[in-house]
This record gives sequence, structure tokens and C-alpha cells, in this order.
Amino acid sequence: MTADRQRQRFQEVVLPHLDDALSLARWLTGNVTDAEDVVQDACIRAYGAIHTLRDGSPRAWLLTIVRNTAFSWLAKNRPKALIVTSDERVFEQAGMERLDRSAVATPETDLIKKADAEMLMTAIAALPLSYREVLVLREIEGMSYSEIAQIASIPVGTVMSRLARARSQLIERVVRANGGKASVA
Repeated sequence: MTADRQRQRFQEVVLPHLDDALSLARWLTGNVTDAEDVVQDACIRAYGAIHTLRDGSPRAWLLTIVRNTAFSWLAKNRPKALIVTSDERVFEQAGMERLDRSAVATPETDLIKKADAEMLMTAIAALPLSYREVLVLREIEGMSYSEIAQIASIPVGTVMSRLARARSQLIERVVRANGGKASVA
């Protein structure tokens, strides 16, 4: 493959999916700066391996590279120990009563929506990485079970069980954040 053809194929295949790549990397690393580093490394890898893409989804191919790059980056740049907190104050601070969706938007409702979004993001970020990964790929990136299985190199059944556990833990955290009350968004 000529350098011009390689560059053109990269632009056609990779560039349209950079937002998805950054989103996945942000969820896996926990912040935008680290995610940008991961995506940059992933793009370099994708550029070098663009000739290996045959049939299938270019998006799934790129997100597989991003995932693998993120895990390599995390292993290299993050401590091996994980500290977990059971301090519910973190969740209680964001847990506010929801207003009726039909209400007119006011600064107060905007603030409540922002707090709810932050609470949800905090709850997702607190999930174990293997659960967070499948939840983000399915619910945020809209990928199919088979695409997630391909990206994560796990069986479809494992994708489904991790997703069920992730949803269950997420619901548990949101209910706890709402003072034990189930809230339907």
C-alpha cells in the first residue's frame, strides 16, 4: 500500500470515528487529558495497521485498538492498587429529587439536571473497569453485543453477564444516591 493510499484509507476509516474513540478512552481512563494521549497512541497504531482492516466495522476495529491501547496505557501509568470508598456522601451530594420533565426549564431545573448527570457519571465511573467498559460500549456508544465481544475479546455471553451486573450495580448506586428512593428518569 502506497503512503498516499495509506493516508487516504486512514482518513476514510479512522477519522469519522475519533469522537467515539475519545469517548471510550475517556471512560476507560477517567479523564480527558489521559484519553487524548490514549487516542493519539491508538491513531498511530491504527495508521500502521490500516492495511489489516478487511471486512467488518471500521468503528469496531478502531475501538478495539483504543481499548487495547487504553489498557496498555493504564498498566503503564496507573498504580496497580485500587482504593474503593464506601463514603456515601459523594453520592448523596449529587442526589437531588427530580422535577417533572414537563416543567419549564429554569436555572434550578438546569442545575438539577446537571447534578443528576454528574451523579450518573460518578456512578458509572465507580463501576469496575470490566463492567464500565461493556456498559459504555453498549449504552453510550450503541454497539451490539457481538461488536463488544469482538472489541473486548470475550464471548457474547460474558458481555451479556457483565452488562447485567453493570446495570444492576449502577441502579444500586443511583438508588443509594437518591436516599434509597428509586427514581425514574
